[in-house]
Amino acid sequence: MTELKSADIHLIQRLIPHRYPFLLVDKVVDIDGYQSAKGIKNVTMNEPHFQGHFPGNPIMPGVTIIEAMAQTAAIMVGTELGLEDKNMQVYFMAIDKCKFRRMVVPGDVLEMKLQTTRGKPGGKVWKFSGVAEVEGEMAAEAEFTAMMEMPKA
Repeated sequence: MTELKSADIHLIQRLIPHRYPFLLVDKVVDIDGYQSAKGIKNVTMNEPHFQGHFPGNPIMPGVTIIEAMAQTAAIMVGTELGLEDKNMQVYFMAIDKCKFRRMVVPGDVLEMKLQTTRGKPGGKVWKFSGVAEVEGEMAAEAEFTAMMEMPKA
């Protein structure tokens, strides 16, 4: 049995270029190679999207939930492939079978469980499926395809 890896915020920032206010993952745990991982997002009222989405009724936008899932996938792959400080860029190519089931609000801990369905070391195009949950209740699910690219040195 292989030991599962994890990524704290310091490693995350070495793997993906996202920063406040668009860094949407606090840590990634249970990284099993580039096959699966679980991202954690502590949802707080201090996030800028809550000012307008919606005043008096703060709800995390669905698109940011899917973005957090994609960031989790990039961190999983980057951790396994040793891509720290390599300036990896990740771009959405498709989002499929996306459904929202529960509102995510300040105080929630969003857990994103991701699996790789297509992709291999050295490949640019990867496909993932995942669910985002709060306290075991599904908030969102989606499949998405992304291109992972390294800048030329």
